[in-house]
Amino acid sequence: DVVITDLQMPGMNGLELIRELTRQSIAPQILMITAHATVGTAVEAMRLGAFDYLEKPFDAARLEECVARACVRSSLSSSPQCNSPALVGSSDAMRRLREQLARIAQTDETVLICGESGTGKEMVAQMLHQLSRRSDGPMVSLNCPVLSEQLTESELFGHRRGAFTGADRDRTGRFEAAHGGTLLLDEVTEVDLQLQAKLLRVLQERKFEAVGSSETIAVDVRVLATTNRNLQSEVAAGRFREDLYYRLAVLPIEVPPLRERGDDVAELAEHFLADVRRRLDRPQLAFDVDVPGLLLDYSWPGNVRELHNLVTRACVLAGESSITSELIGPWLAGSHRTQNTTSATLRVGMSLAEMERELILATLQNNDGHRARTAEALGIGVRTLSGKLRDFGVPPGEKVLARAG
Repeated sequence: DVVITDLQMPGMNGLELIRELTRQSIAPQILMITAHATVGTAVEAMRLGAFDYLEKPFDAARLEECVARACVRSSLSSSPQCNSPALVGSSDAMRRLREQLARIAQTDETVLICGESGTGKEMVAQMLHQLSRRSDGPMVSLNCPVLSEQLTESELFGHRRGAFTGADRDRTGRFEAAHGGTLLLDEVTEVDLQLQAKLLRVLQERKFEAVGSSETIAVDVRVLATTNRNLQSEVAAGRFREDLYYRLAVLPIEVPPLRERGDDVAELAEHFLADVRRRLDRPQLAFDVDVPGLLLDYSWPGNVRELHNLVTRACVLAGESSITSELIGPWLAGSHRTQNTTSATLRVGMSLAEMERELILATLQNNDGHRARTAEALGIGVRTLSGKLRDFGVPPGEKVLARAG
């Protein structure tokens, strides 16, 4: 499951070992141990597939923590959903998400999955089901926005014959169909306010009545819900019940947008490319060397879904062997390019520490919070940058929206 290897070894170094494991289609989680750490070797190890690296000297607790995280990722990788694009990526945000899923999946608590459209919320829900002890049971989903209030109620709870015009036979609802498994309520904010009260009762009591029936049905169902809206804002605006919000948000999960996942963009693009190459039987296709940088400079308003569509389109329209920047560049033109317009404010009399802080935060803003690109622009390592940001009071994963004076 996990390989712990030194970097400098006689005969074959750690990077060569990673390459050989890949060549033999052996895919453990790899933890690199090195006293010779440089930004170059660390980036190369991660690019080749290493899970993480540790610099000597290190303590046993730190090693145990890294191995534990690697084991969590290994268990996720053995899942039937291991190739889900919602989980592909080596960024800190995705590592935290995978670890969170591994813990949450083992409970039966209600989960609220939040995130922008196209980030892969439904795939995250599928992963939660696959990793749970309910994985042998059904996973049933309901796309809430596509139905009227009456139809949504019927779909959720079922109805009896004659309950309303057109109800010519009994119908089993999604709650009952998901008994022993998982029910996904996709875009739950679209449920009508009146129906939200009935949904709240089912979440509290795990009991309901079908439309047109007085018989109470008890169910054993784990409920997952997704939304691309800010539910607290919806509550404040009176469009969503506050009590239902708290009932759903027992375990909230935030799926990060693609623009905050750094080099995951290139990793996902390669993942999609491999998949489309197989489907189109075009094994020779590859990205030109300048394409990854072009992809990283785009903000991806459509997130993972948009990237998948772009790679598929490029594979269909590309020439014999390469996908060029000339081909995909026009598709990325417009207002969603990353704009580097923020400048540092330097004043006479500022200390060197203040100047460094101002420059680092301005560069981070210019790179849309992307720490790897920021570190590269500044000529320092990512870990050095993260340490300085901690000193500035910027928590890990938090985006800098404005600089202090």
